[in-house]
Amino acid sequence: MNDSVGFWKRFFAGFLDVLIISLPLSLIFSWITGDWENEDFSTILNLLYMLIVPIVWYGYTVGKRIMGIRIVRVDGRKLGIGTMLLRTFVAGIVYVLTLGIGYIVSAFMVGLRKDHRAIHDFIAGTYVTSEKP
Repeated sequence: MNDSVGFWKRFFAGFLDVLIISLPLSLIFSWITGDWENEDFSTILNLLYMLIVPIVWYGYTVGKRIMGIRIVRVDGRKLGIGTMLLRTFVAGIVYVLTLGIGYIVSAFMVGLRKDHRAIHDFIAGTYVTSEKP
């Protein structure tokens, strides 16, 4: 894990994912449905994007690919649906149950820990690296 990636690269990768994937999906589906407040189709597609794309694209999302970083398992095995479910949904539940405090703690963990792992990385047994597949 010597090539783990810190806070800013991960932050900008997430920002790029929102800018390139999430925002356009939300705008398109809100325009199609005419409902700008309760639009669920883009939310479902965004969740599927966060679950499936890293599995089929060697740990990359569009934002991570642009930033040259990707998600990998600590044990070196290929990402699977179970790993991504743990990373996305179970960690999301933890963040909601802690009223967002867990998310803030995770940001500090990524910025301050030597291995740059957040709570969702520990739950799923992953880390983010700049190493190519």
